[in-house]
Amino acid sequence: MTAEYWDGRYADIGDTKVSWYQESPDISLMLIDKVSDVRAGVVDIGGGAGRLVDHLLLRGYHDITVVDLSQHALNVARDRVGLAPVHWVVSDVREWQPDRTFDVWHDRAAYHFLTDPDEQRHYWDLVRASVPHGGHVIVATFAEDGPEMCSGLPVHRYSAEGLAASMGEGFEAVESIREEHMTPTGGTQSFVWVLARRV
Repeated sequence: MTAEYWDGRYADIGDTKVSWYQESPDISLMLIDKVSDVRAGVVDIGGGAGRLVDHLLLRGYHDITVVDLSQHALNVARDRVGLAPVHWVVSDVREWQPDRTFDVWHDRAAYHFLTDPDEQRHYWDLVRASVPHGGHVIVATFAEDGPEMCSGLPVHRYSAEGLAASMGEGFEAVESIREEHMTPTGGTQSFVWVLARRV
């Protein structure tokens, strides 16, 4: 899982043809709206060329950070939204060291690429350091009956209970949702979402 790999995927397929594409990220928006308002600092992990940033800007959010290891994907999003108040961070979440905290940590379909237990633990250590007590975490992964691979790479599938348990200490699960995502090619992928509060 390298920057070059994902740059190539986006360049070859196009940002609206990748399997995870959503014109309107309705569940993400619903959960973010539920726990925050436009004053919140929101970070989108693995956001790439996704449309979440567009919709948050339309809602009036003005403290948005998008993290992705693909410069190509971030350039697509940046070109689309123009001179908007967005912090674009080219980094692998396994190596990222933010210099601030966030009220909302959002990750749709990035965490499930971390199949190594040490990388999974490091991820949640990073979330604990980046989200203050009272903040919220929104994470979506493939469900237990979802795909075993994505973009040619293996993933770790979760139940809602398993995903909440993987967070470890310091998080209280608030809500879980199952989603049947329709891909651009007409297939379906089962996702599980967990909203948790940092305690």
